[in-house]
Amino acid sequence: MTVVVNIVVSVIVIILLQLIGMIIFNYITPFKDMEELKKGNVAVGLALGGKFISTALILGVAAYTNSSIWYMIMWFAIGYVCLLAAYLIFDLLTPGFKVSDQLVKGNVAVGIMLFAVYLGFAFAISSLII
Repeated sequence: MTVVVNIVVSVIVIILLQLIGMIIFNYITPFKDMEELKKGNVAVGLALGGKFISTALILGVAAYTNSSIWYMIMWFAIGYVCLLAAYLIFDLLTPGFKVSDQLVKGNVAVGIMLFAVYLGFAFAISSLII
């Protein structure tokens, strides 16, 4: 019975952390992701998908490498802050344009690039989680 309770609690915590991560990502962008998706903005859809997968990757590694829920939450938080910092630094260092402006304009190339950037950073950051 204890194993079942641990699994249920872990799944609930993972779902909550994923939702919290997506909400925070939504707040750091100057536009509303869901409103852009309703408009059919593919570029924002790609970027949002990259956010979701990269957050899930960091969360999955944190859950896999830690037997304690508290350590999992701590390592997810550390990894997630690194992912947010990587996005903000990438946005600042992109020469010639602002990434968020290009996404709102529907620039699919920027959406694909940002998807790959999120995923690449998530892989790199995940390797630091113990």
